Amino acid sequence: MSVTAKELAQKLGISATAVSMALNNKAGVSTETRARIIKAAEEYGYDFTKVKRDPAHSGSIYIIFYRTHNAILSYSPIFNELYDGIKSECQKEHFTVKMMQFYEKVDVLEDCFSDLRISDCKGIILIGTEIRQDVCRQFLSLGYPLILLDAYFDGLDCTSVLINNAQGAYIATNYLIAGTRLQPGYLQSSYLIPNFIERQEGYFKAIKENGMSPSRSVIHKLSPSIEAAMADMLEIIDRKDPLAKCYFADNDIIAIGAMKALMLRGYRIPEDISFIGFDNISEGRIIEPALTTMDVPRLYIGRTAARLLIEQIDSKVVHTSKVEIAARLVKRFSCVTPV
Repeated sequence: MSVTAKELAQKLGISATAVSMALNNKAGVSTETRARIIKAAEEYGYDFTKVKRDPAHSGSIYIIFYRTHNAILSYSPIFNELYDGIKSECQKEHFTVKMMQFYEKVDVLEDCFSDLRISDCKGIILIGTEIRQDVCRQFLSLGYPLILLDAYFDGLDCTSVLINNAQGAYIATNYLIAGTRLQPGYLQSSYLIPNFIERQEGYFKAIKENGMSPSRSVIHKLSPSIEAAMADMLEIIDRKDPLAKCYFADNDIIAIGAMKALMLRGYRIPEDISFIGFDNISEGRIIEPALTTMDVPRLYIGRTAARLLIEQIDSKVVHTSKVEIAARLVKRFSCVTPV
């Protein structure tokens, strides 16, 4: 004989309301509690056909952009593509897509949570480029199905979709070495985020595997905006600091700023110095010479995150995963071509 929801609540020592919310896939219980209830329901033989499900999706998917500063997320075209990818998948399943911006310096997290609790939210895609683990844990405690986009934390049980940053940087650095036969320098963002730390790992892996010494790498720290990176690089040039013959940059913005500075001081690209960026932003196609870079398939990343969230919304048992999307080399003219 199958167990009832009320009996299940008694066996678990939790409220019947919490059991009902978990079985009916409604918000209000944590991911851990939901998983515990579903597992117990399966073990005690609960009849899941009693659960009434709306055959058509309804409600809203919330895309939440979490900002700690304006250095990275201020470049909106990258995140517009992610949004478009998410929206296209959600609309196929008849979900409304809503966007929420949270800026840590001025907004109150509990106000954000209060707004979500009284909304028609069915799930969250949290843009975590700048987020900390403790903040992400607070979002998870709301009990909504959640996908963490552009970030991953070992200590959290949630599904993450992100770029394979280390792989992309490794490919880019190897391409520089193959073209120049020299040790690439590194244009590092002065503001570090997990993405850039992973790209640094890929860069140094390629350096070591090519028999080069990491301690001999020429590294410049530049601000993560085109104008500021240009100003920083001009200062480096005018101080007559040592320059490398080729550079991998944490992102296209930094690469473009550095290229502008060097060309202003009379350097030729790629004849004197080669560059590879990361992200494939539109400005990289416009600058002369056009920037060789690592392409990030942002529409695909957004669609992948949305599909995983919808699957989570529809599933009785949630299994978390880490999905890394590979970057692809785009060959243009800022880099010496390998022979």
